Amino acid sequence: MSCRPPILRRRPPSWLVPLLWTVALGLWGLSRQHSVWRDEAATWQVARRSAADIWRMLGEIDAVHGLYYLLMHGLFACFGPGTTTLRLPSVLAMAVAAACVTVIGRRLAGGWAGLGAGLVFGLLPAVQFHLQEGRPYALVAAGAGVSTLLLVTAVQGRARTPHWAAYGGTVLLCALLNWLSLLILPAHAATLAWTRAGRATWIRWAVAVTAAVAAALPMILFTLTQSRQVAWIPPLTWHMLIGPAIVLAVGALGALLDRPRTGRPSLTAVALPLLAVPQAGLLGLSLVKPLFLDRYVLFSMLGLALLIGGALGAVARMTRPRFPGVSRRLVPAAVAVAVIALWPQSLAKRSPASRVDDVLAVAADVRQLKKDKDAVVFVPAARRDTALVSPAAFAGLRDIALAESPLASGTLQGEEASPERIRTAMLAQRRIVLVTDASEVARPASTEKDKAKTAVLEQRFAVVADRQVRGRRVTVYERLRADR
Repeated sequence: MSCRPPILRRRPPSWLVPLLWTVALGLWGLSRQHSVWRDEAATWQVARRSAADIWRMLGEIDAVHGLYYLLMHGLFACFGPGTTTLRLPSVLAMAVAAACVTVIGRRLAGGWAGLGAGLVFGLLPAVQFHLQEGRPYALVAAGAGVSTLLLVTAVQGRARTPHWAAYGGTVLLCALLNWLSLLILPAHAATLAWTRAGRATWIRWAVAVTAAVAAALPMILFTLTQSRQVAWIPPLTWHMLIGPAIVLAVGALGALLDRPRTGRPSLTAVALPLLAVPQAGLLGLSLVKPLFLDRYVLFSMLGLALLIGGALGAVARMTRPRFPGVSRRLVPAAVAVAVIALWPQSLAKRSPASRVDDVLAVAADVRQLKKDKDAVVFVPAARRDTALVSPAAFAGLRDIALAESPLASGTLQGEEASPERIRTAMLAQRRIVLVTDASEVARPASTEKDKAKTAVLEQRFAVVADRQVRGRRVTVYERLRADR
């Protein structure tokens, strides 16, 4: 007879399945057929600069993304530039956010609610888009998940000083990645009010928040001096409210099923403010200055996932007494149905066509069409990102409009010469390669420099080759014979 004690089998933590699920969704089609669009191109070309050059550039533009650029600089230095290095941090960050959602849901509404929320999170269309995006918004979502989990710990009476220090540090880190992430703070305040948090909790929260905001304030004030970089964002219109309205309606349905009661920690008391308050806050700010882009409050999708997970958990609880088998299979079945329903959209998100343009595709066309001693111009100047990301494709071409390189000027696209000098330089060329936007997304030339480029090409040159691919256009012009 054996006297060995029974072997205790530990179940894997509940957050592990959503974490691995989100990683798998992120790795699926990660390269997007080896395409990189304009926003990611900014990350790519800045991250390849030295830390000193990045710091210098931040004094001119994009200080709001400074910490992210420095992080990506380190990763590019360690692992080399490429689409995997560019996007894998977002994949891992979203996986952390999914794990946090799972733990929060389990604590507040049970295991099925947590599992459902964690699995649903990775399927949300906005999350799938930014899951494979070389920008900081997924990292902010991860920080929002961590800070919300720490807040739930406090609401449940289990927070100690290290928890509050971690909370303040996480809020600060998110603010340094994108200070609009501070819109999570009124959402957390609403949760504390809803759950009737004690005076001690309010004081500790206020201290942590004050320290975080004070530390981020110099950066925030400095970025306000660079507000011209968001001048392209259109003013708020009624049709821009359709998306947030749908999201809030879905969240409200989930909240009804949760049946929250004021005065106790509930999933809705955490999730509904997390979904609604940042959206409303960004809309309010946009009435003063146009800022409404859904990616700025991507972290609010944590609240939507929690509310959907809570609804699934509530239905599972209601069906358990009479249909225990159905109750156990409800969440996996719902997730499977969601995967099937969202399959076309999931495929679309992983195609190059899901973005405005593809910087790398047009570089291949330049390589094929160029000839020795050709000149190149970019309209607008921001389309120079193609040459900055793929310099080998532009080898031998002379950038005749450029007066000071992006590196030397501490800018993203460099400083161009005056319209008169650009016109003179263009008239001295026999062939010019123009890199611009494809006709379906192109906007009329808005600067005097771009107007000068366009006028010279239209009046003194003829098109000899023209290709459009994935939102970009390459046109080769030859000087009219009468002008030679």
